[in-house]
Amino acid sequence: MSISEEMYLHYHGLIVPKETHSYESLEFAQGFKFEDDDVLAVTYPKSGTIWMQEILPLVLNGGDLTPIHTIPNWERVPWLEEKQLARVVDKLASPRALVSHFPYNLMPPSFCTSKAKVIYVMRNPKDIMVSSYYFHQMAGFLEDPGTFDEFMDKFLEGKGQRSHMHKRRHARKSIFASSITIVVGSVTGQPMSASFAVMFGKWTDHMKSWRNSELGDRIMYITYEEMAQDLPAALRRISDFLGCNLTEEVIQKVAEHCSFKSMQNNNMSNFSLIPKVYMDHDKSPFLRKGNAGDWKNHFSSEQLTRFTSVISKELEGESFSLPWSLD
Repeated sequence: MSISEEMYLHYHGLIVPKETHSYESLEFAQGFKFEDDDVLAVTYPKSGTIWMQEILPLVLNGGDLTPIHTIPNWERVPWLEEKQLARVVDKLASPRALVSHFPYNLMPPSFCTSKAKVIYVMRNPKDIMVSSYYFHQMAGFLEDPGTFDEFMDKFLEGKGQRSHMHKRRHARKSIFASSITIVVGSVTGQPMSASFAVMFGKWTDHMKSWRNSELGDRIMYITYEEMAQDLPAALRRISDFLGCNLTEEVIQKVAEHCSFKSMQNNNMSNFSLIPKVYMDHDKSPFLRKGNAGDWKNHFSSEQLTRFTSVISKELEGESFSLPWSLD
């Protein structure tokens, strides 16, 4: 069995990590019953998911800080497709908030027939790739990303093959299980050929699926960059979209507690509760920088040209425009 087969599940042409997903959790997601007042934040990985897990409870509860200070983010706003949802779904108060990395075509039937609202958060794909690269370095349940150049190839392809020195880890209980028994696997490097793929496929495929979803007034599009530049303004948009009509005082309160610095210091949000074997913050903090444009510190001119060429070609003929330049 290859490292990828040990670490990932294949699901409708995508790969997802076994540590947080199972075929049972994916089936549970397909059978999940959406209610009309549910709110779903959808992202491609590393596009602001954790930020939305902080924002949504505060907006939906009028700025009440209790949930974000007492409940881990993966329980207060669980992923639709992950194991944790089945454990906590009965504890979620209405209106329920969830997050998902699913492309639109994998959403369950009940979502399509409900009136549940969706906030789709987009981010500059160059920054997504940089953030994902560091995440693969620190996450013990993901494959080593190799060099930055290697990882760029895989990000652009959405899948691929490479031969590398891989980190082996024995099976463990889920990261987010309420009772964690850690069996630390030996970490041995040995040359082997293994499939390496990016979680949830190509960014372009994911983004296009939601931009072409035709959900009308059920969906709101917002960018990570918009939130980073003026969080209070972004919160007003979110509040209005969800019909929460927060006061300016509450907007400012929520913005303060959803700042990057505040989230870095919140143990319910910064993943410091997760054992080091799963997330090694010494290699890279989970909440690393939280700004826009960090790609400029990583891309060579050749890499930028290659990246821009591939993404631009894959978006040819689309009726929507991107909110940022790819150059």
